Amino acid sequence: GECTRQASREFTRGLFAMTFKTLLLSFEPPAAIVTLNRPEKRNAISLELIEDLLRALDACERSAARAVILTGAGKAFCSGMDLEMLKAISTQSHDENLADSRKMAGLFRRLYEFPRPVIAAVNGPAIAGGCGMVSVCDLALAVPEAKFGYTEARVGFIPALVSVYLVRMVGERVARELLLAGRIYDAAEALRLGLVNEIVSADKLMARARELVEIFAESSPASLLAAKRLMTSMPLSDLNAALEQAVEENARIRTTPDFREGLSSFLEKRKPKWSP
Repeated sequence: GECTRQASREFTRGLFAMTFKTLLLSFEPPAAIVTLNRPEKRNAISLELIEDLLRALDACERSAARAVILTGAGKAFCSGMDLEMLKAISTQSHDENLADSRKMAGLFRRLYEFPRPVIAAVNGPAIAGGCGMVSVCDLALAVPEAKFGYTEARVGFIPALVSVYLVRMVGERVARELLLAGRIYDAAEALRLGLVNEIVSADKLMARARELVEIFAESSPASLLAAKRLMTSMPLSDLNAALEQAVEENARIRTTPDFREGLSSFLEKRKPKWSP
């Protein structure tokens, strides 16, 4: 009864009082809202952001939230990997690169398999790893100004981890175009390709995301959990093997001359000179 509801509210308030350096976590029943909060860095992915996001998702799972909205502060959703993290990669050992890859793979998997619906409210550019995060959410809404792209191949890198999920989400034909072309797509193209579900004006983005949460909240939590588990576990053995291969590829490409040249050219703001 009322006592149980009150206890649940107190528990949820406690969870949402957690502090994070790289994001904001709020509870607006029945939604939990996770806002990437490094606007000065265009919400770029750092190791700290990955860890904060994993902690925030744990808190959301323990709360009474019926769905999670993931969005960004400022003008971008997420611009991909942080420059400092990129610079560190070029000096890391294979084992350190493997550990990094596993952390990122763990975040994608956590979002993809989260037991409640996760809605990406894409408020601006979602590039490389940021586009990856959008791709593993259940639904994605985007403002007309949003931009999307897996630009890794342009800097001698590889979108290995997300490729495993992208094929499942949009089909292999579209995934090949997205991953091999390395180009930036506008919101209308992202909608056509199936990367996003709807385009919503900036002033209505969060309201529409909350509307969807209300729709999910009318369904049985046990049914949604079972439906998600069924979808994400088909076929799980293939997913596990593909992810392990992706982690290895992600670490391996970081030791190639192309990656070193791509990274240097990116940092020096010049065109890369690829080895034949």
